[in-house]
Amino acid sequence: MDKKQLGYYLSLLFFLISCKGENNNYWVMSLPKPWTLNNNQVTEVLSEFQNKFPDFNERLKAINIWRVGTPYGLYVLGEEVEPDTDPLLRIDSSDCTVHVLTSLAFSSSSSWGEARKNMVKLHYKPDNNSRINPTYQSRWHFTSDRILNNPYTIDITRSVAQQSQLKSIKIILNKQNNGKEFLNINWTSDQLIYFIPTKNIDLSILSNLPSVCGVAFVRSSYFVKGIVIAHEGVLIDSKDLIHASSNDKKTVSAEFSEYIKNSDGSPKFDGVIFYSFNEVN
Repeated sequence: MDKKQLGYYLSLLFFLISCKGENNNYWVMSLPKPWTLNNNQVTEVLSEFQNKFPDFNERLKAINIWRVGTPYGLYVLGEEVEPDTDPLLRIDSSDCTVHVLTSLAFSSSSSWGEARKNMVKLHYKPDNNSRINPTYQSRWHFTSDRILNNPYTIDITRSVAQQSQLKSIKIILNKQNNGKEFLNINWTSDQLIYFIPTKNIDLSILSNLPSVCGVAFVRSSYFVKGIVIAHEGVLIDSKDLIHASSNDKKTVSAEFSEYIKNSDGSPKFDGVIFYSFNEVN
């Protein structure tokens, strides 16, 4: 067993011990791997998650742990029509954002069909009449925009850190330095975005986080493209980062305090944004 596998199993053990109900602990451990299930089987499992974990945050934690090992795939969700014919919802593959949104959709649902409807609410913006129609144009393409403006992923960065620990960036999302759009979606947005430089993350900040939250990683070299966020995942108990890793080619559990550093101890990212989750309804 290598170090990463050992870390995952220790994290899983810690999580299961901390959960309420010993039978629920064994149940999570006994579940088949999610990427091996068909839609009807997923419905059965989601219904049981609702029964065994009535608290939303505990259910979200459990589903994240269950999904560790999911094969990695980049840009695996779409609208099932051109220009992106990938499915609206899937369980067999994830990238970092897909992991976050799918876990939230599953945690808010008791069936595959309900999760599919909830994914539409999560992944797409309402029109001027508050209707949500899943199109490539209406997708929340930019994580920072979603965190600031989506009612289900709520920016908490300024509430967990002191003003002196923060930095901010004024940016026009989707507008590159050459004036062109990064994505051809006929959309830009002027935004002021606060983040915590990686070097400023300490126990005082981590102790202010909820038991489960999202974390998005800032990379300043992306600013010239009109982008702020390079990666995101789910942080459990201020310690365990569950994320879809392009390096590992699967969803993994990593120790957050180690993940944010390079091998020489330097910051891996320029900063982080923390956000909380609301159950989709």
